Amino acid sequence: MSAQIDHRLLSCLTPERFDPRHSAIQAVVIGCMFGSLVMAAAIPEAFGAHGLVFAGAYVAVHVGRSLLLVIISRGDERQRLQVRLTLWYGVSAVPWLTGAVVQGWPRGVLWALALAVNITAFWIGWPVPRLGRANASELAITGKFLAERHRQFFIIALGGVILDIGLGLSSNPFDADHVAAVVVAFATTVLLWRIYIHRAGEVLAEAFAASRSPLRVTVTAVNAHLVMIAGIVAISAGIHLVIRHPFGHTRSSWAAFILGGPALFLVGRATLEHTVFGRLSRSRVAGIFALVAIAPATVFLPPPLVAAFAVLVLAGVAIADAVRARGRPPEPAAPPG
Repeated sequence: MSAQIDHRLLSCLTPERFDPRHSAIQAVVIGCMFGSLVMAAAIPEAFGAHGLVFAGAYVAVHVGRSLLLVIISRGDERQRLQVRLTLWYGVSAVPWLTGAVVQGWPRGVLWALALAVNITAFWIGWPVPRLGRANASELAITGKFLAERHRQFFIIALGGVILDIGLGLSSNPFDADHVAAVVVAFATTVLLWRIYIHRAGEVLAEAFAASRSPLRVTVTAVNAHLVMIAGIVAISAGIHLVIRHPFGHTRSSWAAFILGGPALFLVGRATLEHTVFGRLSRSRVAGIFALVAIAPATVFLPPPLVAAFAVLVLAGVAIADAVRARGRPPEPAAPPG
């Protein structure tokens, strides 16, 4: 999961930080791409046989990237941020790797701790003795750039879902049940994109420019995308289950992915809505409550039917967006504060 959602620091590899024509920067990017590929391949068994592969690749990507950028930026003010990141990723590497060598629930607890370390460090500016915390000038990047990168990561995450749908269809019979499950899964993907892009996703760059506290908008938007992409990862796992098991009752653990993924996505998307427009989206909140309310009844329903209910909820949110915007001028960004 972290392979797809930990995109907070990719700005360090952009033209606004480092020259992408530099051969060393290109090597860092290629290394990150390969590490992300390994993590993506290990995700299905991350809590099973491939735990060490997943965690090892995660640590190698983040510690290795930051360490190389420390070397590349020596004698430069950019080095201070990279030193902070290297040290903090080194701290989180301990629970990541320790969790990888244990089995069962302790792995989940240790990995949750590792994520908490990463997220907390981001929120408090990666403080390090003598170096202090990261300041706004060290993190300053343009709103247009950030908005574009957020969209790119979102598209990549959706691409992973589409890939899972295609693999699921190709590895199962082309009968009515499996095809129906694929149709539901694809409809989910389309609705995720529609809900994301309307309207906050379109004017996110304007929100960065309009805010009196761009850094606060940056942090909140990054974490909103973190939650949304975590939801998409859960949705992808749910789709895998729906296509492979179109018959019988839905286990509670399956429902956590099939319904919990869309709910998590809506939480992140509602946060983004508030970040851009300074208001809470009622339709997204209603969708979250609807998904939670149906959860107890899912044990009596087959997985495709549970997934179809999630599609109906997402469709309701998308329709509410369209109705709200109909006949009105495009809503301008109005970030809070």
